[in-house]
Amino acid sequence: MEFTSGLVTRTPHQLRSRAAVKTVLYRVFMILVSVTVAYAVTGSVAESLSIGLVTNLIKTCTYYGYERLWDRISWGVAPAS
Repeated sequence: MEFTSGLVTRTPHQLRSRAAVKTVLYRVFMILVSVTVAYAVTGSVAESLSIGLVTNLIKTCTYYGYERLWDRISWGVAPAS
């Protein structure tokens, strides 16, 4: 198995829609985790929902950008056959 020699490629390895779906599903799971932890700390449903939703909205946008950036780095990715 040969790896690509360049570090960065201009062509993404996956569709934007795939990255978006992965991002949304991951964030839904993480919202549940965040709200649960916030509720354990605050004891308030309203506060825990606010904390969970706001932080995860910000994290969703940053994760999507991060995923798209790494999709352009060819280091460690086997070439398509």
